Amino acid sequence: MYMPKDKKLLTVDAQNYVPNLVADDQRELAEYGLDYAHSIDDVTTRPQQKLPTLNLDGVAEFILKKRPEIVFMVGAGVSTSAGIPDFRTPGTGLNDNLKQYKIPNSQAIFDINFFRKNPEPFFDLAKAHLHESIMPTPAHHFIRLVQEKGLLRRCYTQNIDGLEFRAGVEEEKVVAAHGSYRSSTCLSCEEKYNEQWLIDFSQMNAKVPRCVGCQKGVVKPDIVFFGENLHSRFFSSASVDLPNCGLLIVMGTSLVVRPFASLVNQVPSGTPRLLINLERARTDLFRYDEPGNIRDVFWQGKCDEGVERLAKMLGWEQEFEALLSGRAEAEKEQNV
Repeated sequence: MYMPKDKKLLTVDAQNYVPNLVADDQRELAEYGLDYAHSIDDVTTRPQQKLPTLNLDGVAEFILKKRPEIVFMVGAGVSTSAGIPDFRTPGTGLNDNLKQYKIPNSQAIFDINFFRKNPEPFFDLAKAHLHESIMPTPAHHFIRLVQEKGLLRRCYTQNIDGLEFRAGVEEEKVVAAHGSYRSSTCLSCEEKYNEQWLIDFSQMNAKVPRCVGCQKGVVKPDIVFFGENLHSRFFSSASVDLPNCGLLIVMGTSLVVRPFASLVNQVPSGTPRLLINLERARTDLFRYDEPGNIRDVFWQGKCDEGVERLAKMLGWEQEFEALLSGRAEAEKEQNV
């Protein structure tokens, strides 16, 4: 199978340590059936509106009546209520940690060449993610509930925290576009390590994890750094999932990161699209404010509140609350 080459990291979204990625050559993406700007359908043939109403009620009714295959696209906003700090917010302490390293800018921490020379700043920041006490949010549990209803085709996430998995979403159902902390690799001998090994390291005084095999290599989490390529699964899965998507739900992202953002335009031109976010996404991706809109819905607010409301409209409230109760019990156990 053809795989686009050299999809490099250009900038970094510091809020969730998420790399901004872009394909160097749009022609290569097209070889995978992916196009930055246009829907896969012939938009000259106007599709019919599938939602009874262009609001959250209409989305709920559509799900109940049509049982569409649902694809999620999620970003940092689904994880903020989990307590994962960003390093732009005053008072988190992470910005202060950066100052001691005298790095040129925050992006340098996620540059693979900088990392090879000085991995300590990255691991100092990464420890904020590496806690067993960090629990999935209601937004993550809603994705799990959609899976249990047999409606989840795939969840594409920009996040590297792995909270989708902790919520119980099956591994095959998740595409972590920028990798995650769930596995790590020695840069010298390529020995593999699991997430628990990295969590255990984070609780030690050591500043940089070293391979227990070769005893010299730095163990790097399998996340995408500046100067590294996206994982091939992102492209191969998207080329199949998006054309077969019956409903696209985008949560917690303003879609400024490419090629991740380009997935929005890969669903059929009549496929309904719901955005749950604190702010509106780019106007070239959604048309919920345009007179001719037939499929786009924007619900403004926190992701957790949006999915709670949607679950209630769907009549899934009790099952959703049961999942959240399990989360609460897990949090109690962590605090004992």
